[in-house]
Amino acid sequence: MTATDPSARTLRAVHRRLERAFGPRHWWPADTPLEVIVGTVLTQNTSWRGVELAISRLRARRLLALAPLLRLTPGRLAPLIRPAGCPNVKARRLANVLRWVRARGGIAGLRRRPTAELRAGLLSVNGVGPETADSILLYALDRPVFVVDAYTRRVLGRHGLATGRESYAELQARFHAALPRRARLYNELHARFVALAKRHCRARPLCAGCPLAGLS
Repeated sequence: MTATDPSARTLRAVHRRLERAFGPRHWWPADTPLEVIVGTVLTQNTSWRGVELAISRLRARRLLALAPLLRLTPGRLAPLIRPAGCPNVKARRLANVLRWVRARGGIAGLRRRPTAELRAGLLSVNGVGPETADSILLYALDRPVFVVDAYTRRVLGRHGLATGRESYAELQARFHAALPRRARLYNELHARFVALAKRHCRARPLCAGCPLAGLS
């Protein structure tokens, strides 16, 4: 797909409508890039409310930093992140990601590396898929990669912009071709897709007032 394709024009229209409807979302809600990374791992297959509770527990114990988190064994970390669900699995995954971060010089070291290298490295970490990797790149490191999640797929499918058979890479490429490669733009657009899915494009849709009404 190129920027002149009809589907690209439609995605740009989606962007404009969601911008008018929802304005700035200021997502991801975190104090530091490392906290974003922790949140992206914990939010796998769960609600954000549970992640907030888990992060609050870590913050209350002054653990939201690389060194103290890595001093915890997965067995000691798991009870602290239990509100995020699957605590034993996520404790191991989080430890894997944090060791990967440490091996590359922490957040400062990651900032010095090219995006393609970081993405390949993240995808090599056990428990990290494209959505988690791209969330870390976009929200923690300000890299211009669009995040495709279940909310995005649902909205695209209901408005005739996806069939449900596309791969993650195919859908991401459509956004990259249609819109400028800017981290802030992708950050806000992804957050607006989430807002739309929660307000209107639910499992049982509430179509009245949908800002994308009449698009397809």
